Amino acid sequence: MKRDEIEKRLRKYLERDRNGVRRELLKILLEGNKYTTDEIYEKLKSRISTSINKRGVSAMVGLMCARLGILKTELGEKNKYYIKQEYADLVEKLVKEL
Repeated sequence: MKRDEIEKRLRKYLERDRNGVRRELLKILLEGNKYTTDEIYEKLKSRISTSINKRGVSAMVGLMCARLGILKTELGEKNKYYIKQEYADLVEKLVKEL
């Protein structure tokens, strides 16, 4: 997928972020570490006031991997996710912009 297509999809994805959960999830991933969905869930829970659940977090992460193509998966006993280096600047720009 081309970078401009990813930007278009990510922009639409963030524009539909009514409660800020998606944006906050991306901020966590922009920290540069690799996280399991459980770790992401715990970090999100401490940062936002909106109620979320682990399945919802897993769905968001899965969508970012499959549809947006901005995440990589490190396979293991528990999969760890992180932003592909080539898209980190784009993600950071859009998170600040929108």
